[in-house]
Amino acid sequence: MAETVVELTSGNANELTAIDIGAGEGRDAVFFAQQGWNVYAMDVSPKGLQKAERLANQRGVPLQTIRADANDVSLPEPVDVVYSAGAVQYIHPTNRSQQFDHFKQNTAVGGVHAIFAFIDHPDVPTPPDWTENEYFYAQGELLSYYEDWEVLQSENVVFDDDSGDEPHQHAAEILFVQK
Repeated sequence: MAETVVELTSGNANELTAIDIGAGEGRDAVFFAQQGWNVYAMDVSPKGLQKAERLANQRGVPLQTIRADANDVSLPEPVDVVYSAGAVQYIHPTNRSQQFDHFKQNTAVGGVHAIFAFIDHPDVPTPPDWTENEYFYAQGELLSYYEDWEVLQSENVVFDDDSGDEPHQHAAEILFVQK
């Protein structure tokens, strides 16, 4: 996903600002910083953010970290890229419309959002590692938040996973949109 975002924004001559929502240990956020971007790595886990800072230091790139919950994070400034690879399922369904509106309003004209969301799928049971703080998206729900944006790529996927030491599947929607 991160490589696709770089490809989709390659025509932009300006220095880009991005936020990685649910950055975890910072792999993708640091990748964006290596492209010369100003990057915010946002995550709820202080240990993950410490690892992200360590990785950025090892790679010699600046990285700003924000400890916040995806349910109420506020973007620190207008950004060119909003990126989330597997964290938006933590946004409670009652908060989604408000949060996506906030993300959209704080994105520069021409900006790109790249979002990976786990979806409810009739042929895929709830994974064994799913927690009570995670919420599936309905099929097409993610796209519905971006009806007024240009869809660059949209894909629904079912994939195998073995996290938690138990093989299972996930269903997801991957969306790349532009303001």
